[in-house]
Amino acid sequence: MSEETFRMSSHRPYLLRALVEWINDNGMTPHIMVDAGVPGVQVPASAVKDERVVLNIAERAVMRLHIDNEGVSFTARFSGVSFPVSVPIAAILAVYARETGQGMALPDDLPGTDNTAPDDDDTPPPGAPPEPPAPSGKRPFLRVVK
Repeated sequence: MSEETFRMSSHRPYLLRALVEWINDNGMTPHIMVDAGVPGVQVPASAVKDERVVLNIAERAVMRLHIDNEGVSFTARFSGVSFPVSVPIAAILAVYARETGQGMALPDDLPGTDNTAPDDDDTPPPGAPPEPPAPSGKRPFLRVVK
């Protein structure tokens, strides 16, 4: 089987949708933190601070909220003026509940997803977890240490 057989789509939009649903189900207000410097981000310049913007994406705060595998889009009011917002998935840094701060920073895409360029060598990217050890043929076991 070729390496292309195992290529999967990005897991980031699925995590984002699941976390937003979890926050909504718990009666909280979902917010996303966005890297405003990523190409394709459309937000009012006045909302950006230190290349970041936090957006309230609660259904009651926005119109026509749409979250798909490419990004998040909606229309919201900023200082009383309606503005169309578009954020690519790659620009979303975190999703959390305003009231509690619970949520998570979205991890980078895993190697082998559609959003990563194919590597020409077998070296892992910097910061990648180490390869698991090869199976030795022995059954794994746990030992209780007191």
